[in-house]
Amino acid sequence: MFQVKKTEHINKTFRMPLDLVNKLEVLAQESGVSLNNLVVQCCEYSLDHIDNGKINKQ
Repeated sequence: MFQVKKTEHINKTFRMPLDLVNKLEVLAQESGVSLNNLVVQCCEYSLDHIDNGKINKQ
């Protein structure tokens, strides 16, 4: 049976260098996704590929 899924979101504010934001905006536009979607994908990719040993030491 079809079930509607709802993803929980939260608003946060982050300070980022202007040149990085400009590069992300260009990439998002060229890729046809929102800037928010691109940033989420970048963060998920980073967390999936980080050295887990470094996370456990913190």
